[in-house]
Amino acid sequence: MVTTPVTFTPHIRPEIQLLQADLVNWRRDLHQHPELGFEEFRTAEVVSQKLTEWGIDHQTGVAKTGIIATVEGDLPGPVLAIRADMDALPVQEANQVPYRSKHDGRMHACGHDGHVAIALGTAYHLSRSREHLKGTLKLIFQPAEESPGGAKPMIEEGALKNPDVDAIIGLHLWNNLPLGTIGVRSGPLMAAVELFECHIQGKGGHGAMPHQTVDSVVVAAQIVNALQTIVSRTVNPLESAVVTVGELHAGVANNVIADSARMTGTVRYFNPELENVIGKRVEDIVAGICQSHGATYDLNYWPLYPAVINDDKMAQLVRSVAETVIETPVGVVPECQTMGGEDMSYFLQEVPGCYFFVGAANKERGLAYPHHHPRFDFDETALGIGVEIFLRCIEKFSSESH
Repeated sequence: MVTTPVTFTPHIRPEIQLLQADLVNWRRDLHQHPELGFEEFRTAEVVSQKLTEWGIDHQTGVAKTGIIATVEGDLPGPVLAIRADMDALPVQEANQVPYRSKHDGRMHACGHDGHVAIALGTAYHLSRSREHLKGTLKLIFQPAEESPGGAKPMIEEGALKNPDVDAIIGLHLWNNLPLGTIGVRSGPLMAAVELFECHIQGKGGHGAMPHQTVDSVVVAAQIVNALQTIVSRTVNPLESAVVTVGELHAGVANNVIADSARMTGTVRYFNPELENVIGKRVEDIVAGICQSHGATYDLNYWPLYPAVINDDKMAQLVRSVAETVIETPVGVVPECQTMGGEDMSYFLQEVPGCYFFVGAANKERGLAYPHHHPRFDFDETALGIGVEIFLRCIEKFSSESH
């Protein structure tokens, strides 16, 4: 993470500077009313009302709560899409701010409220300057990024069709980068996400008589240790991958050998060629260790999201734009990969595109807590930066497309 405080003045057009207060108000309103995946009914209503007010054609109820809007320019040109995710997290907010969540156990702890505000600001500006817009901007307000995933059902319901999208961009406000930096890279940006759940069945008994049992705790412990050899001995050492066991439950008393154990975990990697490779090794290890101890198992292993892989040309476009918006000693950060996952990946599998990070942390103001933390918040200066970058990407993409 780049942590050096950066003094900078972003190059933002006057119209967006004047819009900054609205961007903050929209974001804070959404922040006070967080909604979980596929439950973003109020959020969608707010978005729809504003689009209607601005005369922007849109379709509601896509993949249950998603919205697809189009802003057609007066000049011919390509179709570029931007995507904004809308859902919150099941987190109890600990921030004591006037705009804190009004709903217990729900919080915008990842910045999606800001993503929606940025997309709205972009739409508003373009709706009032259609005479300068070449082609069409399609705005995709997506539900359920956090889980179980709204991108795929939106694609299946035609989000990239009518009109057909030529390319797509999206941003994530990012507290792993300070305000005044933009994270852009070609190729893999975020990891593929796979999940597993494993039930181990042994034979319980008295803690003093282990010879009469099949100890599920011992079996589970050996599995946890062995799983850590997958990355070190199956994956090319020049590749990145993670195997994490996040839960392990077994036993009810200190003198009872548990007859069963349950574990869950996640797998992350960038290289699509590792699809099906790590999952097979997980099962091989579980099966082998269980067999050697006389235990049985039930393993459920499934993919959640593929890796977010940026198109080279689109990443270069975003990078060149970002360098004109933020000129600092740090500016654009190319090595900004994360093992976090994102279902923006499904859009990028369909059309060329680029997903990028907008630095939003401000340590001096106490706005540097990590994503998904109960005290997550970000410097709202990043909202105007996000709109400006989107607008310049739209302008450059339309002028360079033939």
